Amino acid sequence: QVYLVESGGGLVRPGGSLRLSCRASGINFRLHPMFWYRQTPGKQRDLVAGITSDNNRSYVDSVKDRFVISRDNVRATVSLQMNSLRPDDTAVYYCSTNARGNQYWGRGTQVTVSS
Repeated sequence: QVYLVESGGGLVRPGGSLRLSCRASGINFRLHPMFWYRQTPGKQRDLVAGITSDNNRSYVDSVKDRFVISRDNVRATVSLQMNSLRPDDTAVYYCSTNARGNQYWGRGTQVTVSS
C-alpha cells in the first residue's frame, strides 16, 4: 500500500515562509516523480510543482522564483519550500505520485496566508 503523509502547513503572514514535507512509503521512492498540488474550496486541484526521479523540477508560473521543490531519496521525502507567500497561496496542499499505473494522494495540509 502506498502512503503519502504531508506535514508543515499552518498560518503565516503575507511575505512569510513555510516548508511542507511529504513522507512516502510503499514505493521505491527514488524511482518515482513527486508532485505538489493545491486546492481551494469549490475549485479543482491544481499542480504547483513537480520533481522527477532525476531531479528535474517544474513549477506553475505563479510560484516560480518563490517556491522550491526538493527530494531526499534516503528519507523518502519530498519538500516544498514556500517563500514570499501571498494570500492567494492559501489552499490545502497535497502530495502526489504516480506508481503502478495509479495516482496516489496524501490527505493534504492546510496553508493559510493572512495578516
